Amino acid sequence: MDQSQKQSHWEKVYREKGPQDVSWTQDKPELSLELIRQTGLGKDAAIIDIGGGDSRLTDWLLEEGYTNITVLDISAAALEKAKARLGEKGAGVKWIASDIDAFEGGSYDIWHDRAAFHFLTTPEQIARYVETAGRSVTGTLIIGTFSETGPEKCSGLPVTRYSETKMTETFAPHFRKNECLTHVHTTPFGTTQDFRFCIFTKTA
Repeated sequence: MDQSQKQSHWEKVYREKGPQDVSWTQDKPELSLELIRQTGLGKDAAIIDIGGGDSRLTDWLLEEGYTNITVLDISAAALEKAKARLGEKGAGVKWIASDIDAFEGGSYDIWHDRAAFHFLTTPEQIARYVETAGRSVTGTLIIGTFSETGPEKCSGLPVTRYSETKMTETFAPHFRKNECLTHVHTTPFGTTQDFRFCIFTKTA
């Protein structure tokens, strides 16, 4: 699937489905919020949420007083939904409609990604992601992916599943692992998905 096909796929998903129709919805992303708090950085820390789309993470970060938030998603429709929901509250958020595979990066104290990275399935895509994160992150990298016991597909697309060892080795060129956690996500449909969250510190 090329970049145009991926974008068409996700635009269709977000045009046709609401939050309760997709498996990744969280009313309040408690674990992500806690891991961001644990960095100990101030409320002006530069945070980017990769694949954030219509996620409620931005809502809760704003609620907690964070002021420097960027959200990247391949789907412009997903970002428009988030903008409409937040209204004036989201006026200071930076919204980037881009495939992560084409993103040139920036400078961020915290890079957060829950359930976007695992959609990269080729060695080339994964390597580009790691290099982009390596150029962009000045502090902490937080990645949540399907674990080795998680689903093999999501939204009809294949995914890459990760063990702690595989995650550590994948990001080793630029990051040191602090810890990895297992997390069971309950979907809006009442099913469960096994996730692996790993927290890294930039090294090189």
